[in-house]
Amino acid sequence: MDLNTITAVAHPQTRAQLPAWTAGDAWLAGGTWLFSEPQVHLRRLIDLTDLKWPALTITDSHLSIAATCTVAQLDGLACPPDWLAAPLIGQCCRAFLASFKIWKTATVGGNLCMSLPAGPMISLTSALDGVCTVWKAGGGEQKLPVVDFVTGNQRNRLMPGDLLRQIDIPLAALRRRSAFRQISLAPVGRSAALLIGNLDADGALALTITASTVRPIRLRFPKPPDTNALRAAISDEVTDELYHTDIHGKPLWRKHMTLRLAEEIRGELLGMARP
Repeated sequence: MDLNTITAVAHPQTRAQLPAWTAGDAWLAGGTWLFSEPQVHLRRLIDLTDLKWPALTITDSHLSIAATCTVAQLDGLACPPDWLAAPLIGQCCRAFLASFKIWKTATVGGNLCMSLPAGPMISLTSALDGVCTVWKAGGGEQKLPVVDFVTGNQRNRLMPGDLLRQIDIPLAALRRRSAFRQISLAPVGRSAALLIGNLDADGALALTITASTVRPIRLRFPKPPDTNALRAAISDEVTDELYHTDIHGKPLWRKHMTLRLAEEIRGELLGMARP
């Protein structure tokens, strides 16, 4: 869609060249949402393309995903064999309600910043202990976990002029055993519940609940819970007002599916752990 209220487009090449943020500005990365509907309040786009951030960087301690990394680039990452959680990348990429053409432009950072409950990059990065680096509008930077970055349906911790720079995934998280469950009302519909479980070598289990809830919920168990303990922990942590409601699923059904998928994940991971 044409944005016919735009009067200027900035093309910064370094952080120092980022223009001072004013009302009517918008960051432009993939633009798949930005150009999908009228944005009559906007006057200027700040194009992040010329910053040329490396899409993916692997260090000795983490995988760094640039906010401008596309879904296609992430899905195409050749993962080392010891990244037992690597299948989650493809599974979450395919949880998008989007065609392969959108994959080539939609960005990981854009999905986090939209902060929709069904955002699969939120699911992936929160389940893998992702940490956001945010360039603050007034200078400096802030680091915060993805589970704290998203605060509700289309709500997050960004202030006007803040810019999500990258998400860092610890390699230790990528080396854990994992299990993935997702359900939609329609075969290729928007996720109504997307849960990911991780099992440490010492038997600690983590469960990340997304899509059914308005924000990511992360539960940790020092030792694997039984069915009743898992159900009780979810009921205590995920209160009724945290379940999302829209045409893709009502809260009671989302709650039911959350409990069911969580038990499936528990069974799968504990089955892996047995000799």
